[in-house]
Amino acid sequence: MNQQKPIWIKQLPLVAGIGLLLLPLLLYARQHLLRPTRTNLEMTLFQGITYKRQARNTPRPYMLHIVTIDLAASGVGVLVTPGNNQGRDSKLNTRKEIQARTTSEFVREFKLQLAINAGYFFPFREHNPWDFYPRSGEGVNVVGQAIANGSTYSAVQSGVPVLCFNSGNRAQIFDSGQCPKGTIHAVAGSHIVLKRGVVSLSSESRRQDKPYSRVAVAIDRQGQKLWLIVIDGKQPLYSEGVTLAELSKIAQELGAFEAINLDGGGSATLVVANHSGVKVLNAPIHTKLPMRQRPVANHLGFFADF
Repeated sequence: MNQQKPIWIKQLPLVAGIGLLLLPLLLYARQHLLRPTRTNLEMTLFQGITYKRQARNTPRPYMLHIVTIDLAASGVGVLVTPGNNQGRDSKLNTRKEIQARTTSEFVREFKLQLAINAGYFFPFREHNPWDFYPRSGEGVNVVGQAIANGSTYSAVQSGVPVLCFNSGNRAQIFDSGQCPKGTIHAVAGSHIVLKRGVVSLSSESRRQDKPYSRVAVAIDRQGQKLWLIVIDGKQPLYSEGVTLAELSKIAQELGAFEAINLDGGGSATLVVANHSGVKVLNAPIHTKLPMRQRPVANHLGFFADF
């Protein structure tokens, strides 16, 4: 007796195959839905720290995140990711200055209230969502001077500017790439985009200037007020980034005296931690996946009172 299988059973392999093909697309779409909405927002995060989000459309769509920090406020403290002077990368068998972490991992590990990614680093690769370096815990080196808790773990490099903090939380930016004696924390960047209130970009930088995800730190003349500037990029129609020249103008709008550009692109991440837990305030994009954080070398973090 020949029994016919129900039609739905015959079609089950086809349905399963289609489901497997659609799954990555559904996961990718879900990541887009997790991004902050393109609406303006302004709020107090902690004592002496406020946050502003702006959805701008000129000269292209981009999301701007600004954290204003009063470095003299009670409870506000600075921390740069400590170096890994004893670390050794097992794969490369060479000494590395620091172990990679995501910004959220940095915030959790050191019980901070706020942090951004900071300096450029190497080695680095990003081929696809499965093939990239570094992963969390793997060794990397920092570009330019890096200081944490008064200990220098990455040396001065010529032409690499640096942001320095002394024991009194005063912030200064030096194009020499070297912090003064008494510096407690420091991170390096790529360009000083604002100097004495004036846009500071070479003709070569202007020629190569393209919209990109950006992270910058701006300070006032006294070094007592600081702005964290994060601009999302690489996400058409949502946020397509800004040029260095446009970043300079944003720092000018804030009334900053000086500003330094830090590592951007897929590294750009802004994280806050409060009684509700750790939250990403911007839309990072690592391995082309929105809201996926990249493990990076060092970070600039802040303690604060609720």
